[in-house]
Amino acid sequence: MGHPKFRGRRLRESPAIRRLVRETRVSVERLILPLFVEPGEGVRSAVESMPGVFRTSVDEAVRDARTAYELGLGGVLLFGIPEDKDERGSEAWSDDGIVQQAVRALKLEVPELLVVTDVCLCEYTSHGHCGIVRDGHVVNDETCELLARAAVSHARAGADIVAPSDMMDLRIGMIRAALDEEGFVQTPIMSHSVKYASAFYGPFRDAALSAPSFGDRGGYQMDPANGDEALREVRADLSEGADIIMVKPALAYLDVIRRVKEETGAPVAAYHVSGEYSAIMAAIERGWLDERAMREVLTSIGRAGADVIISYWAREFARGL
Repeated sequence: MGHPKFRGRRLRESPAIRRLVRETRVSVERLILPLFVEPGEGVRSAVESMPGVFRTSVDEAVRDARTAYELGLGGVLLFGIPEDKDERGSEAWSDDGIVQQAVRALKLEVPELLVVTDVCLCEYTSHGHCGIVRDGHVVNDETCELLARAAVSHARAGADIVAPSDMMDLRIGMIRAALDEEGFVQTPIMSHSVKYASAFYGPFRDAALSAPSFGDRGGYQMDPANGDEALREVRADLSEGADIIMVKPALAYLDVIRRVKEETGAPVAAYHVSGEYSAIMAAIERGWLDERAMREVLTSIGRAGADVIISYWAREFARGL
């Protein structure tokens, strides 16, 4: 007799066997839920372009955070929508800023929940760009100084991880130095090292009220056609002190996630961004897909190599388990 022929279905016929040999498992503790926080009390405003997503006041964000903790999620990622905006985005580093208020409330009410904060200026500037604008151009180094101030204010409020999303050059080194100087040596940086100038951010800009008032962000976010550039950005951020690398968007850049993980071995986070989420949710609402599609997508992100997945569907994923 010859050697037995391969029969893949032997490991597929039984649900128990399929579970036994499943290669990729997205665990709940590796999912992070984004939250949008704005001033007020008892506020829960639906984001029309993002089904199931809301802008909330701090007290409502505490409720959502408690649910996230009870479900076993890995943490929450806070985005702030300030009451007042200006050209410099000064509310971003205010000790009484909306994110700083939310961090203090969450650490008081749900102290064991991991709290990550977005560090950027786009939600806080009157022009919607991620830094100081001069003569129609986003100025790099001066913006980094303000980002460092914002990161320190978040750490001072109690943030467990700061996550710069601006894509300025050299900002990781400046943030790391500022955190260390203020005594926050143990506060990790989750860097948006690979952030593409993507069409998939539209619904987020509705949620965060952060659309640029002129031009676009192609001058500082990456060209979607580039893969090698991503590795250059990652290596630069790691050399400056980044602890976790983020790739954003996720679904359209699974190849980049894989390359970053394989070529650096660093912890990799991937952000399943608003447009990727909303497109699937719209199809689910119309009956064209069911919720298995979202679960399949998140699994694909984990299979590509992401250690951490930021997803607006994190709660539903956890409940499904």
